[in-house]
Amino acid sequence: MIVVMRSGVDREAVRAVVARLEALGFAAHLSEGKERTVIGAIGDRSVLEAASLEAMPGVERLVPIRQPFKLASREFQRESTVVKVGGVPVGGDGVVVIAGPCAVESREQLMATAAAVKAGGAHMLRGGAFKPRSSPYTFQGMEEEGLRILAEARERFGLPIVTEVMSPEAVELVAEYADCLQIGTRNMQNFQLLREAGRSRRPVLLKRGMAATVQEWLMAAEYVLSEGNRQVILCERGIRTFETSTRNTLDLNAVPVAKELSHLPVIVDPSHGTGRAALVTPLSRAAVAAGADGLILEVHPNPAEALSDGVQSLTPPDFERLMVQLARVAEAVGRQMEPVAPAGPAQVRVRVEAD
Repeated sequence: MIVVMRSGVDREAVRAVVARLEALGFAAHLSEGKERTVIGAIGDRSVLEAASLEAMPGVERLVPIRQPFKLASREFQRESTVVKVGGVPVGGDGVVVIAGPCAVESREQLMATAAAVKAGGAHMLRGGAFKPRSSPYTFQGMEEEGLRILAEARERFGLPIVTEVMSPEAVELVAEYADCLQIGTRNMQNFQLLREAGRSRRPVLLKRGMAATVQEWLMAAEYVLSEGNRQVILCERGIRTFETSTRNTLDLNAVPVAKELSHLPVIVDPSHGTGRAALVTPLSRAAVAAGADGLILEVHPNPAEALSDGVQSLTPPDFERLMVQLARVAEAVGRQMEPVAPAGPAQVRVRVEAD
């Protein structure tokens, strides 16, 4: 249920309604828009209807939320959310690009990639320190050493970092280094992990499960939101279908569908969505044209020697060419791809010595 407050209501009236909801046992979530303040009340609807909240000062009306994902829905918040990652806004008029290797393999490899994507116009740096792999015998990541290298790259190049967290126990560690916590497709319905990521207060990039519906994806986002963390970015990364010519089937339908149902920003991962570097460029262009708020791309200085996902990784020259094309597509659909100056690196618990 949504409690819609009257236009221009004072904060004291809002606080009184929140206090009343909490006294009734509801979780109250405040959303302050340009014209209206609404309060999401999560709990037993029948109790709320009997509580005579509409008689309280400043309350305009009560509106039921029909969707099962309450806090993620457009019904709860009409205005689109803009999530800031290290000062870089995701959502709104701009299109952001997160780029980097699938996995941090060495300091030299990551610094070379970070320099290349920075020069090409990327807004953020991605890189996996913990790698969930199908085989237990393949490269599993550099773990905390990889996080330290990512933190050093942020200090050198000014790019906020996005990296995956795989377990609830690892959230605290990863959050000490990362500007944004990525929840991968295999963990989309790891509800304990989602709750812990919500408590971290770091922005969360939530990838769609490989066999998840859009509703299931949004319900997963609801777990993060329900912990009080409003900084959720949805990521379409392809779903598993009968088609075998690509690694996954990149579902670009999901971009406008998710943006219609939810106020959360939506980005696209065409690297995992296709599994083929030759398809990343055309699908990236299509994603921006479809309304995506950004892209997350795999870039490697030498894909043939990559320890993970080399076949779908762009080379730095390919990335630079793509960025030029994306700027044209963004302009054609009324979006922007201007360089964004980050507010500064996030706090990390280790200090990186200069070269």
